Parts: sequence; structure tokens; C-alpha cells
Amino acid sequence: MASRLVLRIQERYSRLTAGEKKLASLILDRQDDILTHSATEIAEMAGVSKATAARFFQHLGYADFNEVKLQAREERNQSEPYELSVTNSEQVAMGRAIGAHLELELKNLTRTFEELRSDKVREAAELIDNAPRIWVLGLGTEEGIARYARLIFSRLRHGVMILGINQGSWAEDLAMTGPKDVLLLITLPPRSTLLKSILNYAKTSRLNVVTITDRTSLFEMQRVSKVVLPCHVSSFALGASHTAVSSAIRLLALTYAAHAGKTAQQRAEIVDSIKEDLGGL
Repeated sequence: MASRLVLRIQERYSRLTAGEKKLASLILDRQDDILTHSATEIAEMAGVSKATAARFFQHLGYADFNEVKLQAREERNQSEPYELSVTNSEQVAMGRAIGAHLELELKNLTRTFEELRSDKVREAAELIDNAPRIWVLGLGTEEGIARYARLIFSRLRHGVMILGINQGSWAEDLAMTGPKDVLLLITLPPRSTLLKSILNYAKTSRLNVVTITDRTSLFEMQRVSKVVLPCHVSSFALGASHTAVSSAIRLLALTYAAHAGKTAQQRAEIVDSIKEDLGGL
């Protein structure tokens, strides 16, 4: 299906100037460049001035290039998720399967960090810095990612715990939470019905919820979270990919470490020292 940008170019092509037609031809041949390059870079690739590029997008009905890029991202997101179905009669060569997997994982990472807002990452890091305790939660397949998040943050600060680490201890753990504690939630669909009850309690006890989730759940999770960090999680099979989610957790931890400064550094040094005393275990 042609994008809205392509359709607008086709409709107005005969009325474009010579310079604008050069820009139009470049975009028609290389549509993905809209997502990865600035207006200045695209103008240079087409051999036209920045002013020509600005007039070109305005002639197409856009306020500016940022509106073009935003539209392109929305259209790209609507094409997800990706699927791959291989029947018994279809054999995929190992090299091709590896290449396709790598390409999709790179797209997940690229799209996630293209769209991730640095101010939201900093806001989440500040909430974590000011929190008496951090409670990390991941249900189902996200439980393992939650354990990773707990481990990496516990190297940087005290009071980092898995919520519900013991089977059936939800009530006891929730009773220990308090105002300004942070609930670091890692959640992807489909979601457990238990999560709604946990989030209702979190609201009652005034926990600050920081959620790492998929792009399609952004608006849903914004209603129950202080900060939402959305990730692209497209996968060929076996459920959502956790690659971008894990990387976002690491980015958040690094941002927190930079914000906490010497306190986080000293904590990491203490952990490393204890590991040496334990023989590296």
C-alpha cells in the first residue's frame, strides 16, 4: 500500500518545480530515508537547497518536515506486528533465517530508540533516585526480564526487590510498599488479570509506576503510570521480542547511575568488592 506521502507526491507531481521534482524522485526511490535522515540531509542527497525542501513539503500540505516524519512513523507502526509462518513443506535456509531475525531485531532497536523521549527516561531515573524502595514486576514471560532489571538496579542502589518473588506472597509484598516507592513494571500483552488488581493497589498506596511496554500499549499504560517507555517488540514467532525491552532497561539504569552520581558508583564498587571476597561467585 502506498504511503500518504507517496500519494500526495503523485497527485501534485506535474505542478512541482524542477528542484522539487528531484526531491520527489529521491523520496519515491528511497522512502525509508524519511525516517533516518533530517530535512537538510535529504535536500543534500537530492542536490537541492534546504529552502527548496521546505517549500516542497509545504506544497504537499505539511506544516514542516517533522510532520512528514511523524506520519511516516505512524504508518510504519501500523504495519506491525510481523509474522512468519513456515509449513512443513517450506524449508528456510539457516543463513536466511538468521539474516531475517537479525534485520527484525535491529529494526526493533532502531525504532525504539528513534522514538524514545530522553526527557521521559530522565524523569523515570529521577523517580527511581527519589524512591525509598524499588519494586520490580514482570508477569509470565516478562518475569525473567524483571529479574534482570532487579539485578542491574541492585548494583546501583539499595532497596530493589522483586514484587511477588515468593509464590502467593502478593498481599504481604504489597503491604510493604509505600508512598514514593517506584513500581518498575515490565509488561507485554497478553496480560494477566492479576495485573489490574496490583495496579489498583499501587494507585491507592501512591506508588510511582514506571512502565516499560510495547508501542501498542502506550496509551493504555499511560493511564496507570507516571512514566511509560514504549518499545518495539515485533517477532516472527514465540511471542514478543524482548531485545529492545532489555536494552531500554539498561538505558534507564545508566541514566539513573549518571543522575545518582557518586552514590551509584560507590554501590557498584561495594558489590564488586563483595564478589571478589566470595571468590567471584
